[in-house]
Amino acid sequence: MDALDRKILTELQQDGRLTVTDLAARVRLSVSPCHRRLRDLEREGAIRGYRAVVDPAAVGLTFEALVFVTLRWEDQGTVTAFEEAVTAIPHVLQAQRLFGEPDYLLRVATSDLTAYQRLYDERLVRLPGVQRLTSTLVMKHVVDDRPLPE
Repeated sequence: MDALDRKILTELQQDGRLTVTDLAARVRLSVSPCHRRLRDLEREGAIRGYRAVVDPAAVGLTFEALVFVTLRWEDQGTVTAFEEAVTAIPHVLQAQRLFGEPDYLLRVATSDLTAYQRLYDERLVRLPGVQRLTSTLVMKHVVDDRPLPE
């Protein structure tokens, strides 16, 4: 990946709806080579996809919690079962496996505290291998969905 590829990625992170023509103009490249580089970045997995960034409040998801998960056991079967189960919960927006304690960090969005409590009681505490869940409520997003640095 060279500097031109990085410029393409930077521009697309700012505006994923750019046409190839507009993208080419922004990175100072003709359309055909820009299109070829774009296809290569997609094929190589540097660009994983395109999506709209939706404001959670606009769709009624105004309550957010960070959930720290500690597993009882960390054998492969438990880890696999936990990860498959957490992947199936749509309100889990992000799930990250961590080194040390806790084992996982989940970012969860719901409509309100009552909906979060229901999700917690009906789904999160029943995830395979869970020993302990600790929730922290998000007060405010200071940095959110920032493009990757060059």
